[in-house]
This record gives sequence, C-alpha cells and structure tokens, in this order.
Amino acid sequence: MSIMQITQTIHIMPQLQPRTSKRMYQPTLPGMEPELNIPPKVTNRQIAEVLSGIADLIETQRGNPYRIQAYRNAARGVLDLPEPAAAILARGEVLPIQGLGERLRGRIAELVQYGSMTFQNGLYMQSLPAGVRALMAIEHIGPYTAIRLYEELGIDSPEKLWQAAQQQRIRHLPGFGVRSEARLKEAVRHALPNNPPRPLHGAA
Repeated sequence: MSIMQITQTIHIMPQLQPRTSKRMYQPTLPGMEPELNIPPKVTNRQIAEVLSGIADLIETQRGNPYRIQAYRNAARGVLDLPEPAAAILARGEVLPIQGLGERLRGRIAELVQYGSMTFQNGLYMQSLPAGVRALMAIEHIGPYTAIRLYEELGIDSPEKLWQAAQQQRIRHLPGFGVRSEARLKEAVRHALPNNPPRPLHGAA
C-alpha cells in the first residue's frame, strides 16, 4: 500500500523572535521596552487541544488506531496533571502520564518550549476517495487541501474545482482567500484536457 509521509508544524502562538531593523530607533516610554527572549507560556489545555486535534486528523485519514488512541490518552493525561506541564518540564522532570511514549514526550516538550509541534503523518493513498486523488493530481493541491475541498465543498473532479472557482466559493473557506482561489483556478485550467467549461451565470 502506497504511503505518503506528510510533515506538519502546528503553531499555537506566534514566534517570539525579536525583529531587527535599521529604522527602529524611535525611543520608547519607560517600562515599554520590547521584551526579548521570553519563552511562550503554553497551558495544559492548549497542549491537550493540539494532541486531540492531531488524533482527529489521523482518524479522518483512516490512520493507525493505536496512534490515534495514544494521542487521545496523552491529551487526557495532560489535562489530569496537578500542575502545568511547562512547570514540570522546566524542573527537568518527566511528565507523570502513564503510557506516554518517548516520541510523544518529545513532541509535548517541543510544544512547551517553542509554542509549536512538528509531526509526521503517514497518509495511505489508496484509502482516500477517488475524488480526493483526482484533485491531488493538480498543481498546488496537496492531500489536506484536496480532502478539505472534497469534504467541505463536494469537489471531486477538476471540472467541479473549476466551477467552484468560477463561482468564487473556494475563497470563503477558512484558510483560503482570493489569491489562493486564483492560484487553484489557474492550476486547474492547465490540468483540464480541453478548454475549461464556460462560467456559470456569468461568474468570473
């Protein structure tokens, strides 16, 4: 069975890297100086939400059920901690969560330290609907974009993708916009074997 390895990074707060510029010479009021190199404060609830979200994502892609359960158990374990996970890790102690593997411990530590988590997910290509695989053959469309277009807009072919772009429906999806819609429209135009269908009802 063909597997595509996807690497994702989840951010729960902005990067706290100081910006430098030659033009930043404007004086600041006392007590309003920029705070540099302050680590993000990640709560147990935020950690649990990330872990639970990853479990849901793997489940929608028919992933390994044991991995799904591991992420959900970790989320419940973090919520049950008697104090913030960040405080425990700051003392150099191991999180007292039963059954938590070394890999997940490392992911949680990364999330606490940087406010983001990077993980790999094996996507079983044959388990995806044919319509999702058809969309993935178009430039600029990866598996997650294809799944969203398929599930949220019912798009399962290049022709339907073209019509959705003509009707300006893609831009209204969270995370999309006018530019991304235009990019997909141009990509599917090149992917269609014949001339694109005429716009519906005069939509441009």
